[in-house]
Amino acid sequence: MAEKTWSLYEAKNRFSAVVEASRSGEAQWVTRRGERVSVVVSAQEYERLMALEKGSAPGFASLLFAMPQDDGEFERMPLQPRDIGL
Repeated sequence: MAEKTWSLYEAKNRFSAVVEASRSGEAQWVTRRGERVSVVVSAQEYERLMALEKGSAPGFASLLFAMPQDDGEFERMPLQPRDIGL
């Protein structure tokens, strides 16, 4: 996610621009005396982050657990190990 930085003074005076920029998917950082103090993100991005935090978003582990598990046997290929000459 791309980002832009606004001073607190600038963010207050141009709040509509900050909100509009956040809607495009860019994080909008707000600084006070040069230190990052806040970030404005779109509602969609906020909801995505909250879903990740709560674990309700499909992560890699949940996708693995969702795979079918039939405990079926499978045929192994008849392979010979290679000689590594130890």
